[in-house]
Amino acid sequence: MENSNGDVKAHISAVIFDLDGTLLSTEQVTRDILKDFLAKYGKMQEKEKEKKRLGMVNKEAAIAIVNDYELPLTPEQFTLEIMPMYHGLWQQAKALPGVNRLMKHLHKHGVPFALASNSITKNIDVKISHHEGWKENFTTILGSDQVKSGKPSPDMFLEAANRMNVDPAHCLVIEDSLIGVKAGKAAGMKVVAVPSLQVEAHLYSIADSILHSLLEFQPQLWGLPQFGDWVDNTLPIEPIHITGLFSNGLLLEYEDGGWSALPDQVWGLYIGWAKFDEQKVSKAIISLGWNLKCCDSRRKIQACPVEFSYESINDSKMQLLLVGYLRRSCHVVKNYLLNTL
Repeated sequence: MENSNGDVKAHISAVIFDLDGTLLSTEQVTRDILKDFLAKYGKMQEKEKEKKRLGMVNKEAAIAIVNDYELPLTPEQFTLEIMPMYHGLWQQAKALPGVNRLMKHLHKHGVPFALASNSITKNIDVKISHHEGWKENFTTILGSDQVKSGKPSPDMFLEAANRMNVDPAHCLVIEDSLIGVKAGKAAGMKVVAVPSLQVEAHLYSIADSILHSLLEFQPQLWGLPQFGDWVDNTLPIEPIHITGLFSNGLLLEYEDGGWSALPDQVWGLYIGWAKFDEQKVSKAIISLGWNLKCCDSRRKIQACPVEFSYESINDSKMQLLLVGYLRRSCHVVKNYLLNTL
């Protein structure tokens, strides 16, 4: 978490973003591709093997997959066979919470910002092509094919700083992977981590700051212009849809609820609307977090409809529409409930 006492951590002149898992939900829209591909060869995808490849350059990831699953392919053959499956889905990837808000804010205030991804340049172009203003507003865009070594080498971040004519010490890197965080620190830059796997946030201690999502980012702590878009204690957001079965205050996963496409960065306290059985509608407070256990971790969604008792809607199918992000404090929730009842 970023500190809340107003102390400036550093005076930043430029920001460098990673792409996959930091700006875009590419992991969510493509998560089943490798599983389906491996099934053709009689292999089962393993979560631990996938975690260690997070943030790798394409070539290294291909070598690791071929070796880990003992595929009867060369890394080059694997890449040629699987990449067309990704291309059609990349364009469905959405901006992660707080991303468009931050980039528009930096652009408005003339703060240069770059994109530095371990993807190759032509793949970056495909991924960002459907996001209005992205390509035009980046001061520079770097892929792993434009430098000697990709992350965790600092080469990409140092080249981005060079192209923006900014001292690396005055650059802020925003990353979701541990590989990227290590690269940013090796470049002598400040690093904000927004882990794409929230259950592993404890591994990111080398970062200067760890956030659940970019909705928590406070630019003034880095010597950057402060946001001015909060309405009292509520931040309007791009709408988020979730469906589940409501039971005793919790939203349970529903077969068509789209939870698999819900990024880990959708976290925190929100206001919105709840719809039950296609008829009843109520204002609601929604809390999204993680229920962490020794050998398991599950997303935990709590919903508090303002206008109905739990008993009258228990065991109902619930559709949630999240429209505002709340500062996470008890008095905010209490005041909101008092003002809406």
